[in-house]
Amino acid sequence: MQAVQVQNLSHQYKGAENPLMQNLNLSVNEGQSFGLFGPNGAGKTTLMSLITGVIKPQTGSVKLLGLNMTTHKKEVRHQFGYVPQSLSFYDELTPIQNLEYFGAMMGLSRKQIKDRGEALLHVLGLEKVGTKPVKEFSGGMKRRVNLAIGVLHQPRILFLDEPTVGVDVQTRHAIIQYLKELNANGTTLFYTSHHLSEAQELCNEIALMDNGEILAKDSLEIMLKNHGEETLENLFLKLTGKQYRD
Repeated sequence: MQAVQVQNLSHQYKGAENPLMQNLNLSVNEGQSFGLFGPNGAGKTTLMSLITGVIKPQTGSVKLLGLNMTTHKKEVRHQFGYVPQSLSFYDELTPIQNLEYFGAMMGLSRKQIKDRGEALLHVLGLEKVGTKPVKEFSGGMKRRVNLAIGVLHQPRILFLDEPTVGVDVQTRHAIIQYLKELNANGTTLFYTSHHLSEAQELCNEIALMDNGEILAKDSLEIMLKNHGEETLENLFLKLTGKQYRD
């Protein structure tokens, strides 16, 4: 089954001269660890926002697990998790309180929230700070709280927008290892980043995006072979250019 199916998706921001993307098509099979890579301003975050329903598509359609996001939004909502690039929790609350709040929003029982929350705090190294306000945390710890909220309801698809941005090496390693375990246990990952090194570490299929277009999509090995390049960095520069990006 296709976990994600995007057909003829177009979007233009108000006041912009040209559309950010036009008639974009993309599919990701269930069980994959899919990475979407591109420079700043490529359209990665906008595409993920369109797929997850944060932004309503102007034209085209999005299906998750075979269900249309427009006509079956409530049904689909419980099937996926979303970890946005911007930290999305309540700073003044503790990790436990944040998990209780967002777990209730997802319809989980108190027991489910408690059991699942305790397990997540342990695996993400937050159990010793579970009762401290998140505003006192380091950036890496806040990223892990963000991740815990996104996976609390055990989604079948997990969308992650730059989940390792601004974290130290240890936190980055811990997050990547946890995501690999999730994927090995059946969770489909849809992951965006501009850190090319993470493609080889985490993804079994990748796509390169720029200017609102998918430039290439396949396994890393096949993409390099098809384009006659030895490294993803060389392929990235070949397809997206070497000019500065804002």
